[in-house]
Amino acid sequence: MLEVSKKDWKLFREKIADWQEAYMERLNGEYIELLKNGEGTASDRFWMLDERLKKDKHSPGVQICLSKGEMLYDIVLLIRDGVITMKDLNDFNQDIRDAVALLLERNV
Repeated sequence: MLEVSKKDWKLFREKIADWQEAYMERLNGEYIELLKNGEGTASDRFWMLDERLKKDKHSPGVQICLSKGEMLYDIVLLIRDGVITMKDLNDFNQDIRDAVALLLERNV
């Protein structure tokens, strides 16, 4: 697999917090919508939210263990979870973008 450059690793570390913050902001909006307008009783909505929180907290958009060796796979997971898109990678080296596209294509 591709060796991640120091420049791309630094860029990833700089961007991940903003990506996660934006994703969690979106999740918060979805939670509010679920609580306000979801189906069922108040307790039904509460427990639906509880289940959703349990699932969402495992998303790399919420928490991630940063590792240079796992960066490409983490980016793939972020894209698959809807945290970021390929456009968010425009500042990265073309080799990184190509490797991520290949991993997404291979469904890794």
